[in-house]
Amino acid sequence: MPSPAARTALDLTADLPVSDLEDFYRDLHRHPELSLQEHRTAAKLAERLTKAGYETAEGIGGTGVAGVLRNGEGPTVLLRADMDALPVLEETGLPYASATPGVMHACGHDLHVTWLAGAAAALAAGRDTWSGTLLVVGQPAEETGQGAQGMIADGLYERFPRPDVLLGQHAAPGPVGFYAHSPGLIMSASTDIDIVLHGRGGHGSRPETTVDPVVTAAYLVTRLQTVVSREIAARESAVLTVGRIEGGTRHNIIPSEARIALNLRTQSDEVRERMIAAIRRITAGEALAAGCPREPEVTVGAAFPVTTNDADTDRRIAAVHEEVLGTGTVLDFGPVMGSEDFPHLAQGSIPYSYWFVTTTPADVWDAAPGTDLMEKFLAVPSNHSPHFAPDLSTVTPGVRTLVSGALAYLTQLARPTW
Repeated sequence: MPSPAARTALDLTADLPVSDLEDFYRDLHRHPELSLQEHRTAAKLAERLTKAGYETAEGIGGTGVAGVLRNGEGPTVLLRADMDALPVLEETGLPYASATPGVMHACGHDLHVTWLAGAAAALAAGRDTWSGTLLVVGQPAEETGQGAQGMIADGLYERFPRPDVLLGQHAAPGPVGFYAHSPGLIMSASTDIDIVLHGRGGHGSRPETTVDPVVTAAYLVTRLQTVVSREIAARESAVLTVGRIEGGTRHNIIPSEARIALNLRTQSDEVRERMIAAIRRITAGEALAAGCPREPEVTVGAAFPVTTNDADTDRRIAAVHEEVLGTGTVLDFGPVMGSEDFPHLAQGSIPYSYWFVTTTPADVWDAAPGTDLMEKFLAVPSNHSPHFAPDLSTVTPGVRTLVSGALAYLTQLARPTW
């Protein structure tokens, strides 16, 4: 027999305004905004929260939005969606493709906002079925790792009730209809590192009078590939990506410096520190071997924490999701190498559950090469791809996951109806 939370969630989402939510999604997708520039998106979300009866505030941490609905005694549940887009030129060919050149919702945050708006409205309309407090958050700048910390620093939990539990979800590639939970580590830490190599510039016809930092950078890029393959144990998970290499201005000018930008993905602090130490050592060694006139600069920049679900919280949410969405729809794929700033909202002590919703359209999935799930998974457009286009059939289930997750806590003290 379904739990009270599952029954109530199905009741509250039985008549969702799906066409309206799909139009809302298309509008958000057509008008993407980069991190900390989400003014239009924030205003659109705030308008819907206010209409649904939430006490709403904008401009938190720059462009963040929060809405609170106080509904008697009970726990405070935070539902979060990130709002920012990416500097990606869209190539989906969709009729509602981005109208902003070079900017695209390539990570599904427009869908996240749509799910949040739908869930907030459904829970507000059914407030006689639950008791407690809902805190709904539209977070800016997830892609740059600034948003969650910015909202906390701007007094999110002083201006609104401090939550007892946090819930969040993310669109992901995979055949529509699956919900990935992991009762523990689910996403990795991310660390950006910038390297500057100093050479001695000169004319391209006289390389013997120079110290070429571009050649040194090329050697460094190759040598850095050994950090994971030769310095990290096979049982550990780690990724080192060279995302950018820059040097020079003209064909015949040897520049005086070259720059490299790295990104690390790790699942423990110990591995992260070991990788950073290896990068510093290898960079210094290559610069010394090349005869660089100055020591290289290695700067550790933006970082995202590991995302580790509270096991009891996540199992509770996964159980109600399976009740609402069907047996066999909830899977544990284990941790992934992607990263999130969502854990900053937890302040190190608030339990949370974070999960994935698969969103690849059926025709795209079926047409992808491969004979098994993993081959197809690697072939379909993923987050950050210029071809990433979630299926709109996920609007309803994405609302239901948030509604049922919230009700897993809020129905315990629901007021009786007379």
